[in-house]
Amino acid sequence: MECGLIHIPYSRPGRTARQVFDFAVDVAKEADTVGFTEMMITEHATQLWENVPSPELVISAAARETSRIKFAPMAHLLPHHHPAQLAIQVGWLSQVLEGRYFLGVGAGAYRNAAILHGLRDDMSENAEMVRESLYIMERVWKREPFRFEGKFWKAGFPEEPEVKEKGDESHRLADHSPWQGKLEIAVTGLSKNSPSIRFAGERGYSPVSIFSGSSVLKTHWDTYSAAALENGHTPDRSRYRVSQEVYVADTDKEAKRRAINGPMGYCWEHYLLPIYKRFGLIDGFVEDAGSHISDVNLDWLAEHVWIVGSASTVREKLERLFNYTGGWGVLQVQTHDYMDDPGPWFESLRQIAQEVAPRIQRQYA
Repeated sequence: MECGLIHIPYSRPGRTARQVFDFAVDVAKEADTVGFTEMMITEHATQLWENVPSPELVISAAARETSRIKFAPMAHLLPHHHPAQLAIQVGWLSQVLEGRYFLGVGAGAYRNAAILHGLRDDMSENAEMVRESLYIMERVWKREPFRFEGKFWKAGFPEEPEVKEKGDESHRLADHSPWQGKLEIAVTGLSKNSPSIRFAGERGYSPVSIFSGSSVLKTHWDTYSAAALENGHTPDRSRYRVSQEVYVADTDKEAKRRAINGPMGYCWEHYLLPIYKRFGLIDGFVEDAGSHISDVNLDWLAEHVWIVGSASTVREKLERLFNYTGGWGVLQVQTHDYMDDPGPWFESLRQIAQEVAPRIQRQYA
């Protein structure tokens, strides 16, 4: 099993843009050093806790400070961008990174962001916008002349200017198609039988599950593989990514203490847990544990949801989840705001990459 990061970044309110940016680059450098294979950086224009509006800026800076790790915006929210411009931006950045890039796409989930971009408050058209956006982007990457007027956007691609005399290179069109003509595209899903995961299977994209319970996780692969097969694609678990809260320390007690009393616990108490309860996203966790929602607190999360403990304990917990769900290719470790004391968390990343992930090698079911 490989391991990557999903950098949301869950920054505490009050952090400056420069602090958030610098920490993201520092995380990328550390992850590259200890053996992580990829890092996803999310895109949010309005959320105070999830406050990277331009993941490509982080990716560009981090690419110069790293040598192996791959990067992805996870995800560019397609209704928030003109697809032709985004196609050029994505294609060019994939060329800059020379293979260390893949693309995450999404529809957007926050009403405030919809208002900011002039979309319907209920976001009822966002899924349709995603499909139209991808249609335009893929046509731009083909570099063949077209004109298109859709429901949401107008776009096109010009004809190559006629060369009037030998050696004339004026007004030639730049090639901003993806590096070597290929681009992996990934889609995240959270809810049971996620429509986004179904869309990934339908298009042959890579699925990314944001963990919301082992029973929910199992529906994601079933949903994805069924949609993939129905549309002529071969589902491949090595392309499957699962996001999870993971923290490793020397002992189980120390790991649990750092998780609950540190940035992970702070974020869940002040941001994530209220959201999960409000939208029923905690239900999968409660169902897995045979508990009641009234039982849910940070201590309960550390025992039943997060993967925390010594390296051996974390391996055992991940192996149980791996075996129950059938497995995946990349574990995406969620990041938190460890700016004030990054050392212990960086050590946790090292142990995840070097002591945990390499030992989980079960054949995919």
